[in-house]
Amino acid sequence: MRLEEHIDAIESFIEDPRQGLPQPVFDLLSRIAPVVNVDLLVRNERGETLLTWRHDELYHGWHVPGGVVRFKEHLADRVAAVARAELGTTVTIKPEPLALTQIIEPTRAARGHFVSFLFDCRLDGPLDEVLRHRGGAPKADEWAWHATFPPDMIAAHEIYRRFFAQS
Repeated sequence: MRLEEHIDAIESFIEDPRQGLPQPVFDLLSRIAPVVNVDLLVRNERGETLLTWRHDELYHGWHVPGGVVRFKEHLADRVAAVARAELGTTVTIKPEPLALTQIIEPTRAARGHFVSFLFDCRLDGPLDEVLRHRGGAPKADEWAWHATFPPDMIAAHEIYRRFFAQS
């Protein structure tokens, strides 16, 4: 089978790339090309930063909410989708990113190279209270405000330490 035929076969599994990709296709692409994503920096009036707990096959720890940009999707639209999905609310963003960073994880094959846009966001409404972390061991998708950079932040988000108050 020629390479073109393999590519055609893979493409036959993709209904609409603007809605995301089948996981095996996304995994293939993330093993061979950088992935573009947005991260949401949300701070409250006390200067605390909003983080969500991630617990999946890739990461385990606090992280800045974020998501991978879909095909032909504007960055602001992905920010809005992440706010709805991870925080249960809407946000207003400043149009220019606070930071543009590159994360390269040399030991990771899949999802080991990200180009990340960090956006300064303001909550437009209340957070999903069902997902509030109320103490004890955090559970996947819970959120909490952090005054300082937590020791159990995922390693890939070490790049955002400078946006936290110093302890």
